[in-house]
Amino acid sequence: MEVEVLEKHRKAGRILSEVRKLAIEAIKPNVKLLDVANEVEDGIRRLGGEPAFPVNISRNEQAAHYTPSPGDESVFADDIVKIDLGVHIDGYIADSAFTVDLRGEPELVEASRAAVEAAIAMVRPGVKPGEIGTVIEKTIEDFGYHPIYNLTGHGLQQWTQHSQPTIPNYSVKGGVGLEVDQVIAIEPFATDGAGKVVESNIVEIYSLGSDRPVRQATARELIKQITPYRTLPFARRWLDVPKRDFTLKQLVRQGILRDYGVLREQSGGLVSQHEHTLIVTDDGCEVTTR
Repeated sequence: MEVEVLEKHRKAGRILSEVRKLAIEAIKPNVKLLDVANEVEDGIRRLGGEPAFPVNISRNEQAAHYTPSPGDESVFADDIVKIDLGVHIDGYIADSAFTVDLRGEPELVEASRAAVEAAIAMVRPGVKPGEIGTVIEKTIEDFGYHPIYNLTGHGLQQWTQHSQPTIPNYSVKGGVGLEVDQVIAIEPFATDGAGKVVESNIVEIYSLGSDRPVRQATARELIKQITPYRTLPFARRWLDVPKRDFTLKQLVRQGILRDYGVLREQSGGLVSQHEHTLIVTDDGCEVTTR
């Protein structure tokens, strides 16, 4: 990996680590989710980065893809809170997640935390993603919980949040071994539910799916506003255009935008999550998001 690119990965990780501290301190009962989201995203920019995606603040049975809506009045209560943060420097991404327990479920939280640490310990060139999945699954099951089988870790490339390789959260045979300089995010989810997520009809996050030209003036203005994000996800609350919600739906129907419905545990089980970004090295890995 070129030295300049490596430093951008490291800088993104350092910024994320600082902002994670802000988030942990800010999450308290009766605090607005929107206030935390704004503080986190403003903190990323203040430290010299840009959000790689809207901060995800998913609670209880929600596993991913919730970010506050415009004017959101929701507050934290006795929740299991998953915070998924992304920072990029010129498109080079650091991605990390953690769980804050306001509910009193320490074992569930520890299950995903221990799983990510066990997975990191075995990363080296040649290790197959399915072998990592085996360790994740066993660690979570040893705590008496299930991994979420249809959510995975992933590769990270410039301006691309999810790329190959896929890092499963359960045992899978076969696959291609990891290679030096690959950047990956390992992302275990633990649940006391069925171990599967389904997509809800709540949508707050979108990304550009096609660069086809659009005719309507409002659509052109919306595309103009999201151009700086390139292919990275953005939040509905980041947009200031007339007929915003109507235009978003139209562009999704046309295949120009992709929407991300909030993912929730199928049986309503509680979910915890932990995640780190790593670079595969000659003799192991470098975690950029400690």
